[in-house]
Amino acid sequence: MREKIVQKPKSRHPLRLALGKIYFRAKRRLLWLFGGIKFAKIHRGEVLPHQHFSHKTPLLRQLKDVDMYLQHNKITNLGIAVPRISGVTLHPGETFSYWRLIGRPTRCKGYVEGMVLERGKVTTGVGGGLCQLSNLIYWMTLHTPLTVTERHRHSYDVFPDTGRTQPFGSGATCFYNYGDLMIKNNTDQAFQLILALDDSYLTGCWMAVRPPDYTYEVYEKVHAIRSQYWSGYTRHNLICRKKYGMDGQLLEDQPITENHAIMMYAPLLADNGEP
Repeated sequence: MREKIVQKPKSRHPLRLALGKIYFRAKRRLLWLFGGIKFAKIHRGEVLPHQHFSHKTPLLRQLKDVDMYLQHNKITNLGIAVPRISGVTLHPGETFSYWRLIGRPTRCKGYVEGMVLERGKVTTGVGGGLCQLSNLIYWMTLHTPLTVTERHRHSYDVFPDTGRTQPFGSGATCFYNYGDLMIKNNTDQAFQLILALDDSYLTGCWMAVRPPDYTYEVYEKVHAIRSQYWSGYTRHNLICRKKYGMDGQLLEDQPITENHAIMMYAPLLADNGEP
């Protein structure tokens, strides 16, 4: 990974931001309608028999300068979104679209104010907190033969690493509707996404018709924190994946994505927050 110079953040006029949002949302709807993509639909039948990967993440986390009521509101929002996509079956050649299945989070659907990260700052928005769901799905997908065709990462690193259990930059942020998470099934068997929410955890798994032929290890390398010319700090890494046969033999070791983010806290600062 070559050293990347990150430009100093630019403030943009609110009108420009609003017009840009309208433009990109319209462009995404045209993609959904006329893009030639075969999208997966919900088919709630029997759960497919073989689990390929499962994971869970805690619902309540103490984050620096973030009121806990936003964490509880996030659980309300997840409780509405999870049933919209749990059970979706991804047949060969089909593409999973996070936002196409969930739809726009609005108050009339029951969504409430939750935490939103916007240009490096913690703010609130209706439907806030749904990134925990897209993060979970993305992380699980990296441990399957499914192909991620669209994924976004925050341009800012807002919280220190205390309590982190996954590599920096291994999540997938989401913003309706053009900040999507899309996953294509290029295999010869169907996969099914199963999700659940209880009092403590958001849990998910990818199920399939046949047992897995491979296992995967996702890790980071060439992690670096760099000082930029504009007196700020940036964080960088490379996310990679090892693919093993069921006999434990290493078959592939390939890069997945690079991450470059502006740090919103002092490097090496101990704290109780976490991304």
